Amino acid sequence: MRHDPSWGRPPQNEPVPGPGLPAWLEERLFDQRIVMIRGHLTNDAATGISAALLTLDAAGPAPVQLHVSGDGGDLSAALTVIDVIDTMTAPVHALVTAQAVGAVVAVLAAAEKRTAYRHARFKLTEPRATGVTGTADEVTRAAGQHLRELEEIVLRLVEVTGQPRSRIEDDLAAGRTLSADEAVAYGLIDDVIKNGSREDPGSR
Repeated sequence: MRHDPSWGRPPQNEPVPGPGLPAWLEERLFDQRIVMIRGHLTNDAATGISAALLTLDAAGPAPVQLHVSGDGGDLSAALTVIDVIDTMTAPVHALVTAQAVGAVVAVLAAAEKRTAYRHARFKLTEPRATGVTGTADEVTRAAGQHLRELEEIVLRLVEVTGQPRSRIEDDLAAGRTLSADEAVAYGLIDDVIKNGSREDPGSR
């Protein structure tokens, strides 16, 4: 049976998420099994990212590269992408190319392997809740749901980093910023890419 080169590619009118990128570049990245998180992680962006991840997962078992440069976003959007990553058969390897902030840090923690360029920056902040309107009871229920979802993120960061829960909570509340090397020491990423190679954290 002849291989269909279009298998695994999104329709031409639905490119891989990446606002501002030309269509040919998005297609080339998709062919290399690369999905990008850029800018603010909204629910719309999370839908597109999730669709790309699921399509690549169905196309084959090779690792999917998640290139991250996000300045925060909504908690619900982060959980959407995290749920998809958790259900994928193909492993997800994340590379922070510039920054990971708030909700994007939560998505980063869901990846099987996590690396960063040496000038990447990380900011631990509580992902914001999507605006809720309605009756007082509806707002109260939404606030309770947000706290439960935020606890899920805290527990995942505890598991990934090995840091005490109290420290994770304090750092999220304080908006702690980490350099790439500090993120390795913190346990948030596995290693730093320097001069085209990964640095062994144990060598420092």
